[in-house]
Amino acid sequence: MASRLTVNRNSPNDVQQRQVIIKLDGERFAVLLYGQSVTREIPAGSYRLRFDNTWATKTVEFKIADGEEVTYNVINRAGRFTWWMVGVLGAGPMYLTVERAAA
Repeated sequence: MASRLTVNRNSPNDVQQRQVIIKLDGERFAVLLYGQSVTREIPAGSYRLRFDNTWATKTVEFKIADGEEVTYNVINRAGRFTWWMVGVLGAGPMYLTVERAAA
């Protein structure tokens, strides 16, 4: 029985800028813009999921059992001084929050 991994990027707290590049064990899994999600079947096992918005990265490790569905929500968020830097410099840091959704 196949297992399924889903990653959502649809939080109202997302700044809706920058793409988030997602790699599963070093292999490209998806590139998400705000409002997008991706679901793929993967074999049961242990994995490393890396999120990169070209400014910050986050890595999570997880295990998935046969037939299990695992869902992560990724949020591209502004920091304390992001909008000030965007106004003054034209660019500012965006940070990532990654949350595993309850089963």
